[in-house]
Amino acid sequence: MEYRRLGRSGLTISEIAYGNWLTHGSQVEQDAATACIRAALDAGITTFDTADVYAETRAESVLGTALRGERREGLEIFTKVYFPTGTGRNDRGLGRKHIMESIDGSLRRLRTDYVDLYQAHRYDHSTPLEETMEAFADVVRSGKAHYIGVSEWTADQLRAGHALARELKIPFISNQPQYSALWRVIESEVVPASEELGIGQIVWSPIAQGVLTGKYLPGAPLPAGSRATDEKGGATFVQRFLRDEVLERVQQLRPLAEDAGLSLAQLAVAWVLQNRNVSAAIIGASRPEQVEENVGAAGVRLEADLLKAMEEILAPVATRDPALTAGNPAND
Repeated sequence: MEYRRLGRSGLTISEIAYGNWLTHGSQVEQDAATACIRAALDAGITTFDTADVYAETRAESVLGTALRGERREGLEIFTKVYFPTGTGRNDRGLGRKHIMESIDGSLRRLRTDYVDLYQAHRYDHSTPLEETMEAFADVVRSGKAHYIGVSEWTADQLRAGHALARELKIPFISNQPQYSALWRVIESEVVPASEELGIGQIVWSPIAQGVLTGKYLPGAPLPAGSRATDEKGGATFVQRFLRDEVLERVQQLRPLAEDAGLSLAQLAVAWVLQNRNVSAAIIGASRPEQVEENVGAAGVRLEADLLKAMEEILAPVATRDPALTAGNPAND
């Protein structure tokens, strides 16, 4: 494992982080989840990402239980707030009430006194940004979080939030966007703004919901038990990539990966880590073997000729439109 600073902050994290979005508390139970987390720890992963909304709060509980007994100072635990976690009118969004109540619930489920990074899971267009940032400032000053970050914010939103964070003297250090060799919407606007502000990317779905592993074949039935057959939410996110023109080009990457001594999954994770603004790539797993394979991308440096060949293959099917950032008002 190798380690990087998160943005221009003093926080060092593992360049491969472990996330439990669509698995823990949903697809797999505690024993399987614990086995995956043990594999992550054994591989040198110290950074764990979750959210209060994952599996209706169960994912945080699963992670907290699995990490029990580990030296807390040796871990970086991240969680998020925004999406509904209850039926009340204030059980959602980035208003002060929801933030202050949600951090306490997350800490209780995670079995910790603080999180290293507390993230706004989306931008809240219905709450004044000043209110949100002031609430985050109080969370930091209370010692319940060391740093703040966001997920899927646009370049303009990052600039506005960062300016307020500076006024409030709190460390705003990260953005968590979707990013892969097939989904590149952050490159033209979000990455330049982040480099300007000292914000690092913690990217999710670096293997494009499993499509970049090559397991989905053009014209073939979906593999049983795959993300694309998951009716609990996984299938929704992978659909955009399940076009034959995409799947055919992914298969063209196979000889490139083999020549580099990598699996397709390792190639995909290594590719996002070549971006100097990426501080970590989040991997998920339902089996320990998946963790062990993906961490093989740590420390890999891809040659310029390989990167050029990948670009030529994937350019016609890669999505780059910055307007597709999930935090864009047009996508609400």
